[in-house]
This record gives sequence, structure tokens and C-alpha cells, in this order.
Amino acid sequence: MAERTQPPPSKRLCCRHGYGTLRGAQRVDGSSQSERRTQSPETLLDIAARRVAEKWPFQRVEERFERIPEPVQRRIVYWSFPRSEREICMYSSFNGCGEDVGSSGDSDDESRLPFRRGIALLESGCVDNVLQVGFHLSGTVKEPATASAPEMLCNVSISFDRCKITAVTCSCGNKDIFYCAHVVALSLYRVRKPEQVKLRLPISETLFQMNRDQLQKFVQYLISVHHTEVLPTAQKLADEILSLDSEINQVHGAPDPTAGASIDDENCWHLDEEQVQEQVKLFLSQGGYHGSGKQLSLLFSKVREMLKMRDSNGARMLTLITEQFMSDPRLALWRQQGTTMTDKYRQLWDELGALWMCVVLNPHCKLEQKVVWLRQLRRWNSVDICPLEDGNHGSDLTNLTNALSQGPAANPDSRTKPHRTVFTRAIEACDLHWQDPHLQHIITEDHYTNYRHQENYNNCLFDDRGWPLWHEHVPTACARVDALRSHGYPRQSLRLAIAVVNTLRRQQYKQLEFFRSHKKELLHRGMTSVTNLEGWVGHPLDPVGTLFNTLLEAGQGREEATALLAHDFSASGTFLEEGETFVSLAVETALIGLGQQRVMPDGLYAQEKVSRNEEHLLAKLQEVELDETLVKIFCKQATFLLEAGPYSGLGELLYRESVPMHTFAKYMFTSLLPHDFELAYKIALRAMRLPVLESTVSSNDLSRPQQIVSVVPNRYPRWFTLSHIESQQCELASTMLTAAKGDARKLETVLESIQKNIHSSSHIFKLAQDAFKIATLIDSLPDLTLLKVSLELGLQVMRMTLSTLNWRRREMVRWLVTCATEVGVFALDSIMQNWFTLFTPIEATSVVASTVMSNSTIVRLHLDCHQQEKLSNSARTLALQCAMKDPQNCALSALTLCEKDHVAFETAYQIVLDAATTGMNYTQLFTIARYMEHRGYPMRGYKLAMLALTHLNLTYNQDTHPAINDVLWACALSHSLGKNELAAVIPLVVKSVKCATVLSDILRRCTLTTPGMVALHSRRNSGKIVSLDKAPLRQLLDATIGAYINTTHSRLTHISPRHYSEFIEFLSKARETFLMAHDGHIQFTQFIDNLKQIYKGKKKLMMLVRERFG
Repeated sequence: MAERTQPPPSKRLCCRHGYGTLRGAQRVDGSSQSERRTQSPETLLDIAARRVAEKWPFQRVEERFERIPEPVQRRIVYWSFPRSEREICMYSSFNGCGEDVGSSGDSDDESRLPFRRGIALLESGCVDNVLQVGFHLSGTVKEPATASAPEMLCNVSISFDRCKITAVTCSCGNKDIFYCAHVVALSLYRVRKPEQVKLRLPISETLFQMNRDQLQKFVQYLISVHHTEVLPTAQKLADEILSLDSEINQVHGAPDPTAGASIDDENCWHLDEEQVQEQVKLFLSQGGYHGSGKQLSLLFSKVREMLKMRDSNGARMLTLITEQFMSDPRLALWRQQGTTMTDKYRQLWDELGALWMCVVLNPHCKLEQKVVWLRQLRRWNSVDICPLEDGNHGSDLTNLTNALSQGPAANPDSRTKPHRTVFTRAIEACDLHWQDPHLQHIITEDHYTNYRHQENYNNCLFDDRGWPLWHEHVPTACARVDALRSHGYPRQSLRLAIAVVNTLRRQQYKQLEFFRSHKKELLHRGMTSVTNLEGWVGHPLDPVGTLFNTLLEAGQGREEATALLAHDFSASGTFLEEGETFVSLAVETALIGLGQQRVMPDGLYAQEKVSRNEEHLLAKLQEVELDETLVKIFCKQATFLLEAGPYSGLGELLYRESVPMHTFAKYMFTSLLPHDFELAYKIALRAMRLPVLESTVSSNDLSRPQQIVSVVPNRYPRWFTLSHIESQQCELASTMLTAAKGDARKLETVLESIQKNIHSSSHIFKLAQDAFKIATLIDSLPDLTLLKVSLELGLQVMRMTLSTLNWRRREMVRWLVTCATEVGVFALDSIMQNWFTLFTPIEATSVVASTVMSNSTIVRLHLDCHQQEKLSNSARTLALQCAMKDPQNCALSALTLCEKDHVAFETAYQIVLDAATTGMNYTQLFTIARYMEHRGYPMRGYKLAMLALTHLNLTYNQDTHPAINDVLWACALSHSLGKNELAAVIPLVVKSVKCATVLSDILRRCTLTTPGMVALHSRRNSGKIVSLDKAPLRQLLDATIGAYINTTHSRLTHISPRHYSEFIEFLSKARETFLMAHDGHIQFTQFIDNLKQIYKGKKKLMMLVRERFG
């Protein structure tokens, strides 16, 4: 708490009416009081004084009695100081008193809390000079020196009234929400050592005993000691008193800060409102960084702690926090930009709304206070930037309190109200009251029963056992339970929680009866009735979590009051079945809520909240150790959920937009598996459904009706959390596969469910991999049945992704071949026989067939020669089929795979020849041609190269084309085969290549060696060098010279000065080619002269030409 350095404000005016004779002030004899307390009954004086000190302001005591004996006055003053350390702890630390460390940090953090530091100061004897004057306590606290700070002496003063600290001041100057350690130390000194505190009556009483001389001496000494501080004030007061018509003389009496509270003073603990606002503002400005979100959550916990202590500052502090939240500038910014707030910040707003719901539902709240709260809630609610309840979307849900008979008439337009803010439910809750006689009996009586009650289905206050029921909208009823818990009424909250749970169980039984009696009709219609527009899990009021926590705390004895009540209930057997406990009742409540069929809400945040709350509740359930009683409850609820039709998320009838049950079913499955194998699988298999992803449903599949009804007609559901839902569905399936290992029948059933319900190829692939890992564990023999399941899932993935783009496709294909290898030869043969339904031709040849024919596969399968040949024949057949279907991409692979089989190889070659003239490009043909030459078939390579050249076209400026090397290779191959082959290829080269530099390169290579000198297969040639003046090289030479001439003119059309030097070098290369002809010199000279004449305008360029070429 921010300790103010200025003195506390003056208290009420005190004057003397007529007290009895007062003796001088004396120290309280605490030791004798202690002895009397231990050795004899408490006196009536102490009993009466303690009660008065707790309830009455001291001014009322003075006005009620004209004469207050000094002993009575002393005991009232004595008992007015707080006697419990719990409240002091609450106002000096985030942690509640007696709670474990963890809410605010580790043990080091706890030791730095003001409360812990205050205890340390007290126990080390740092508190001194403690004096109580009336209702004011003062003292000094020594802060020991540290490495970074010297020793400090702090002056502390505390005002108190009716067992509450109402004001604190400390000279340490620290600014914080909570009391500083020095205030804590002085307070605890007074609580723990009251007999060592000097006690004086209020200062006005002491002054009343003095005569004029004594008063004058008192004032003069006071001024003398503190003249620098009080002299101006003293003179001012003296002047006003001496002036007869001054304001101070018009008032009877004088203020006394030690005289206690006046009748009009509010009786509440000291709370520095300014510091609360500043701290919240600071936390909000940090935007969730530096632990600010955690600090705000701790502040909310502090509000709940205050409410639980029935401290009026709880609502006061919540109001201060809310004002700062509403003033957050980010709200307007997000609204303007159309962006959403962060999840953590959104959760803080949810907590804010829930706390206001608890505040307004205080069962002992005064009407005028509720009016004030309602006014400010409506003011916040009317601000256009006020966050909506469901995050980003308006809600069309009905006002939840309109259906209650006790509230005012419902607004006819409330059903279509477009927006519900975080405060809407608290505003609606202001219409609720606690005056219903049946409700009062439930929460106030431990044995409220009516065994003679005749059950009435439509309106019953008791069940057939005579136990009380409470029929109210479930979230609203649970909000009452939460309000009772939050305001420190654990016994009452437990009683109401039991009544609500019994009502839920009875409702569940009635729903089951109704469905059984109308099952044929409902199944024939194939429709589900929408019974829950909003689910209990993920609901803003968290009804299931409230009931679960209330009952679990009672069962585990976390609360003293609930522990006593739990003992009373258990002893009497009231409202509990035989062998039933509060823990088992809590677990059953959670199972009922989690299994409820409910609509997936709109908006990303609302959908994420459903998932988050479900996982949070399941995490709490997993902490409960299952015993025989709980196993029976699991079995009972599992049977209910399977048979409850449209009322259960695991029933036979499921409409399209129901929240999936995958996460819940996984918990049920793992819990039931050791106890009821078949029931566990029934639950899990039923929960695998995900109808939102299905376009059509089989007409004979009663578990998923063909006609699906949506809550909001003609709207395709926007499931923002669908990827998370599908991953949970995958986790459930994986859990079932793991548990079914070794059980062929169950594995087949699970496989069918996966193939039927999972629509994501990536998730099916994950399941296939999981099954493969489980089936091939190192420490056990392979499970062939599970391997086959893995293979079937892999095959489904192949079929699903065959015609769609998937970046993991190649990984999937490789994995499938590995899986099929583990299964055996028949699996590999099967995938090759049906390759066209599983793979693309290039996948089948480059991955499948290649892997099958690899040595590692043969070794892994331990194949004999006959089996190897059979598998190789299948691979070659696959390769040929792929080559026929996609020769461009598969021909080379087919040739490679068929190398060892002459017939297959010839077939593959013929496929290449057939496709060469139609579908294959020059790159593919050149690649295969090179392969043929490499394999020892140069004539076949030559033939394919000729075909490739017919598809090629190199223009004059493509001197870096990637096919140039292939053209050079083709010419070299033809040159090596002989003059005839060279003569045949040159016309094709001349026709396909227009680039002068490429042609000149070919020409030079052909003149370096004699055709046939590098002949293969002992081919013999004449050994004469082919003349450039005769065919075929003459044709190539002429084409090259013509290409240089054409290229020169093309380049000169758009040449720039920076390219002149490059052009001169180009002409030099051209001259070399010209000179290869017998009349080349003359041709080149004529060519240069023509250039000079045609391009004489390019003077600088022509000058360079003349300098180089004359």
C-alpha cells in the first residue's frame, strides 16, 4: 500500500459531555489479563467490549451513554485493533495467508513480500517505541543495513476502527498497492504482543483532565519541540480561536485523530485507490510483457480473496481495476484498426466479467449497493469499445435470466440482441435474488428433504428420493454456487452444488428415457434436436468447472468449513448414494458436462476457449486417482453417453456443428481401458466422428444421419480451430492403435474408423507412421497385423494425395515402400501391380521400382534367385507401363531398370523412338542419346541425337544456350562414327543452329580429326581428312560465314558505344572463319567494305574497324 508521508486526516469532533471521574492514564496490565484468560472465564466486560468494538463506531457509544466508565472505555479501545493476522497478510502480499508459495514466485520471491519481511523485522526485534493512543497506534521500525543501503529508522502510524486498519503512514516513502513491511511489523507487534503495548485513552480525554496551566504548558512544550514544523499552524489556529466570529468558533468541540470513527464513517480496511489505479495502468501499458499479465491475474486473485473475506474493498478494488481497463487506449486503437486483442488480454477481460458476476450475486448485498453497481455496469456496457463476450462476434443468445420466474418481464427483443459485452451477464444477474423459499431451504439446511413428495415431471422441487432439486438455467445456478464460494459461504455453496448436480443427473436420466421411447422416430427422421445453444464447457460462467471445484474442495478437505460439512454429510448419508463421496460426485459432474452435445460457437476466441476449458478440466480430472467407485461412475456415464441420443456428444445422433468429443473420449478411453476393454473402444470409436468435414453420409449409417440440421440455417460453419480438432482426432486414433496392438479384430475396427472419419492426408500419414513404429519396436518381434494396418493407411494417403499438391509427397512415397518392404514381398508386388492408383509414373519408376530392385531391399527380404527374378519382372513391367504413359519423364528410368533384360530393354527403346517424334523434347532425347552411347550403343545414341536436333532451334544471340554442349556432343559422335554420319548430321545442325560462334566451334572440331578415327566397335574409315571445299564441311562453312554476316548486321542495328570493343573482337573471330575458305580473304574484305558503306554514319565504330581490318 502506498504509505502517505503526510499525517492522516483529522477525525471527528470531540467534546466533553460528562464522564465520570478519570484517573491518570495507566499502562494496561497485559500479563495479568493473560493469566486471567488462562485461569478463569472471560469477564462480561471483555465480552461486551469486544462485541461493541467490532460493530459500533465509538461516536455511537458516546452518544448512547452519557457516562462511559474508564475501564469500559479502555477495553473498547483495546479490542478495537484487528486481532487476526489474516487480513494484514491479505493487504501486504499477493499470496493469501497460509497458502503455498507459487502464485507469485519461488521461495526467494516470497521472502521479499512485505508480509514476510514484516515478520522478519518483528522477530528480529526491530520494532520499538510502540504506543497506542485511543484508536491510533504508532512506533518505530528499524530497517537493518544492507550492502546497497544504510540502516533506516521508519516512523509508522496506524489508525484503526472496529477491528480494521483504516489509515497507515510510514516515513519509508515506498509506493505500492500493499502495506509496507514496516506497517506489517508494527501491526503484528500489536496483534502478537498486546500486553507490551502502552495504551492511552484518546488524546481528547487526556486534555480534558488538564487545567489551564497544564494545557498552556502542554501546548508550549509541543510547539517548542516541533517549532519548525507546527509554529505557523499553531499561530494560525491561535488567531482563529481569538477571533470570536471565526469559523473554528462556530463548531462545538475539536477534531481528535485518536478518538475513533464517527457514525458516518465507512468501516473498511485502508486501500490506497490512487496506487491501485497507477499500478493497473502501469501493468496495462506494458502490454503483457515483463510479467504484467501475471501481475494483473494476481490482482484479480486478490479481489477474490477480499470477497471471500467479505471485505467491502473487494468490489471497491474491482471498480478501480475496471475503470483502468476501460481507459486502456489500446481498445480504441484495436477498434479503429479492426484488429483483435491478444488472448492473454482477452482472458483478463473474461475474468473481469466473471468477478463482477460474483460481486452482484452477493447473497447479502444491500439493494442500494446493487443499484450503484448496476449503474456503473450499464455505463461501462454502453461504451462502444467495451469488449464483447465472445471475443470478436456479437452473440444472438437469449438473456439467460429472462426464463427465471423471479426476474422482471423479459425484453421481447432480447433474443435478437446483437451484442453482449463482458458485463452483460453481470447486468442480467442484478435481476436475480435469493428470496425463493426453496432456495433458502437448500442453502441453509443440511437435511432439507421431503420423502413424501410425489414426483411431478414438469415442476418438481424434490426427486423421487426426497432430495431437493434446483431447476434453473444451469450456468446461472452455477453462478450462484460460485458467488456463495467467492463470498465466503462454503457450506451454502456446497449444499446448492449438490442440489444442482442431482438435478443434472435426474435430467440426464429423463433425457435417456425420452430418447429410448422415441428412438425409432428420431432415427427414422435422422435429425437431432438442438437442446443446447451454448455448451457448459467453454461457457463464460464456467458452470462445470464451478461445480467440479466446489465438490472436489469439499472432498479433499481444502476448506475447513466444507471439510466439516463433508464430514456431516458423510456421517448422515444425506444426499449421497451409498459409497458415494464428494470427489466421485465432482468427477461425475465433469463427465456429464464434457459429454454434453453442444454447438460450436462463433469466432476464433470462443472456439479456442472451448478447447482450452476442456483441456483444463481434463487436466484436473487426471489428478484424481481412480478407485473402484470412480470406475463404476465412469462405466455408468459412458453407458449413458452412448445411449442418450441427441443429448450426448457421444450419442447416435450427431448434428453437423457439434463440438467434437475427441479429447474427452481419449481421456475416457485411457481411463476405462484397464477395466472395461469393450466399453472403452465403444466410446473412442463413437467419438471419432467429425461430420463437419463430410459432404455426404451413407443412408444406412444411423450414427451419422443423412439429414443434418444446423443451429443457424444455411451457414457453413467457420471452424477456426479445425486443425487443432483434427490433430486431437488423430491423437485419439493413435491411442486406440497403440492399445489394440496384437488384437487383429480391434485393429481392423480402428482401421475402418480411421478410413471413414479422418479426412486429412497428413494426419493419416502420421497415424501410419505411428502404427509402423509401434509394430517394429526394437525390443519385440514385428507385429504383422499392425504393419498391415500401417500399410493400408499409407495406401490411403497415396490415393488421397495422388492428384493434389503435397510438399511431403516424396517422403510419403519413400516411406510406403519401406513399410511394404517390412510387410513382405507380396506387399511390394501388390503396390507395383496397382501403381497407377497410388503413384505418378515418375514416382513409380524413380522411387518405387528403383528401391525394389536395389541390393538393400533384396538383402532385407532374404530373397532367393527365383523370388528376386519375379520381383524384378514386376518392377520392369511397371517401368515399361510408366514409360508408355509418361515417356518424357520415365523413359530413361525404364531403360535403366530394364538393362539386364534384353527384351524389356528393346521394348523400352522402342517406346522412346515412338515418343521421340511426338511428345519428347530435345533435352530428354539428348539425355537418352548420351545414355545409349554410354551403354555401348553409339548408333542408337546417334539416331536419338538426330531426332533431338530436329526439335532444336538456336537463334543468332543464344551463344550460352544449355543445349550447345549437346549439339557439340552430337557432332562429335557423328564425326567419330564416320563421314556418312557426319554428312547426315551437318544439314540438321545448319538448319537448327543460327548462332555463328556455335557453328564456328563445330567447324573447328570437325577439322581437328579425321572422321572415324575415334570409331567404336572396330569401325574402319579411310583416314583422309575431309576438305572444307567439299561436302559435308563446305555446307557447314558456308552456313557459319552466313551466320556471322547476319549476326553482324543484327548487332549493328542496336549497338551502343560501350559495346564497340566487344564488336571488334567478334569481327576478329569472324575473320578467322572467313579465312578457312580458299577465297575467304576476298570475302572478308568485301564484307568489311560493305559495312563501311552501309554504316558510315557510325564514324567512331568505322574508324575502329579501319584501324583493325584496314
